[in-house]
Amino acid sequence: MYLPILQIHSEDMPPYAIVCGDPRRAKAIADKLQNAKELAFAREYRTLVGEYNGVRLAVVSHGVGSPGAAVCFEELIRAGVKTLIRVGTCGSYHADIPAGSLVISFAAAREEGLTKQLVPSGFPAVADPGIIAALEAAAAEVPGSGVVRTGITVCYDAFFTGVEELPHRKYKQAGILAVEMEIAALYVVSSLRGARAGAILAVDGFADEDLSEVYDPHTDAVAQAVEREIGIALEAIARLARSE
Repeated sequence: MYLPILQIHSEDMPPYAIVCGDPRRAKAIADKLQNAKELAFAREYRTLVGEYNGVRLAVVSHGVGSPGAAVCFEELIRAGVKTLIRVGTCGSYHADIPAGSLVISFAAAREEGLTKQLVPSGFPAVADPGIIAALEAAAAEVPGSGVVRTGITVCYDAFFTGVEELPHRKYKQAGILAVEMEIAALYVVSSLRGARAGAILAVDGFADEDLSEVYDPHTDAVAQAVEREIGIALEAIARLARSE
């Protein structure tokens, strides 16, 4: 089967995939694989395949925001991918989860618009428990993982504020750990299409600060956290493959 948006063929795709927003991050992850090769690079969607500890997997970028990311997830699942782990970044809500920390998201509050057009408002966006357990186990063994928290994240479409106030305060009070833009789509699409998904995120700042003035995702602490989360995601996939 040919997937026209990712511009890949289903027979080239393994059952495991790491997904990320940035095409450059996809290439950086693929550089850690053996026998890596690029299959396609169309718009924001960059697809590479390779092997990690004997497990064949894909690395695919999905861009920024739920609608475009959902297209990626849909086509990957149609191509035969059964396990998807997002490796991304997020904004923290708590002082004890500073930039450079890692967050494993087992569920997402659905404050974006995409999933509202797919499922009723009461439908939960939840991860696969086995993937979360594999991520936590890998994080415990990867050296220097630093602060790693597991909990609920929230998903918005907006990045910068406008006239309407984003509901940061109420979600912080509710115990949400962090905010990002694609996990709700990943979890809902995976649930609908019979795949399993999970996510690990590197914290690149505090979400409720004025991002137009203080946001800097290009610090050494963030870069090191991204490296750690990549290693954790790869080890988690190896763990899942060994158990199956």
